[in-house]
Amino acid sequence: MPPLICFPWWCQATCTFFRQPANFAPDFELSVSELAALDMCQKRAIFKPMDAEGRAALKQKCGGSWKLVLRYLLAGEACCRREKSQAVAGPGHSIAVTSAGAVYTFGSNSSGQLGHGTLEEEWRPRLIKSLQGIRIIQATAGAGRTMLISDAGRVYAFGKDSFGEAEYGGVQGSNLVTTPQPVESLKGIYVVQAAIGNFFTAVLSREGRVYTFSWGNDGKLGHSTDPSDLEPHPLLGPLENVPVVQIAAGYCYLLALACQPNGMSVYSVGCGLGGKLGHGSSTDERYPRLIEQFRTLDLQPMVVAAGAWHAAVVGRDGRVCTWGWGRYGCLGHGNEECESVPKVVESLSRIKAVHVATGDYTTFVVSADGDVYSFGCGESSSLGHSTAIEGQARKQCEQTRERAEPGAGGLAEKHQREGCADQPDKLHLLECTYIRSHRFRESVRVRCWGQGAAGDRARRPAQRKGEPGASRR
Repeated sequence: MPPLICFPWWCQATCTFFRQPANFAPDFELSVSELAALDMCQKRAIFKPMDAEGRAALKQKCGGSWKLVLRYLLAGEACCRREKSQAVAGPGHSIAVTSAGAVYTFGSNSSGQLGHGTLEEEWRPRLIKSLQGIRIIQATAGAGRTMLISDAGRVYAFGKDSFGEAEYGGVQGSNLVTTPQPVESLKGIYVVQAAIGNFFTAVLSREGRVYTFSWGNDGKLGHSTDPSDLEPHPLLGPLENVPVVQIAAGYCYLLALACQPNGMSVYSVGCGLGGKLGHGSSTDERYPRLIEQFRTLDLQPMVVAAGAWHAAVVGRDGRVCTWGWGRYGCLGHGNEECESVPKVVESLSRIKAVHVATGDYTTFVVSADGDVYSFGCGESSSLGHSTAIEGQARKQCEQTRERAEPGAGGLAEKHQREGCADQPDKLHLLECTYIRSHRFRESVRVRCWGQGAAGDRARRPAQRKGEPGASRR
């Protein structure tokens, strides 16, 4: 008799189901595996509060099976680290969320983005006391702006009010919010993730629907609105009836990781300069468009990351793909060329990746063994390598090279680079990097490196601001 083959979550669901009494009445129309999957769904934090109608709608949207609903829930937890600790390095300030849901912030605070009620910089992580009694499960940082998601699906935002992200009310750009405030226009939406781009904000609902604020005035994000519109608008087009498990916002584009009955897929929308939408051209997309290249590569995307002008994906088999503008070698292909479709990073072929994060021109990859690999712009030790490694890279990058920026009409621009790496290099550190240049684990230890001019690396004021160095505790 051939061996019985099951998907991992089916096996886990079935074993868990028979290990103890179920907490719901039997449904004789469901198979054992469907009952087991439903039992496991009811243990997930975002599924518990849903009423019967909401659960039925989610089941239908996922493909009519509780096993598919469970896959959708587990995929979201895996790529967004919901219910776990998190560290986020923003453009000037940093956020740490503990597994208990407490939030610490530090760094630049010119717009009140640290949430402490002041505009003073913080050189050490400081607890946001006004969130006492609220458990935060996800955080995201933008330029002068912070958004937090609670375990109840509420969104709290603070910092500057710009690019139409005026959810607080008032005239665009006129307010600075220095303490976390609930976003009233999202009150009726149970949000599980938020992403901040340079010209827009996007949120993801529990049901897998994407909503955006601002930058829809030319239909760039699937709807036509005024730049100061206060209301969230659902992302129209192919994703209207497809559940999304993760979103990632770049400078002027959005990626969405969708969970469909036939597998996982990635859609992109927005500005296509530099090929960062992954469709083989630099054309803008008004509505989400499926990135077909992953089918050609036979790769099941599991995690997406959006940098300023480049993007990355980790597949189920551990392969890493990057595409977009390759400035400073941030794509990891050994050059600075643009890639308009996802391309496997061959130099990482010997490792199994589990997570990827992107900055402006940097990329970090975490392997299943807990090792961290980084590549791209190493200015101010932002790649986290030792002094010897960065010194070697700096010598290699001191040559002046010609390259054209996306949208520059072919006009070349010369740059003098410092400490760049165009291929992945392993960080010789003890623990695992999670987001960009921070490392954060349940022991509440954070390691960070790079430029710390505004205290965003939580260094003591006695140290010289902006001094490059290796990772610091």
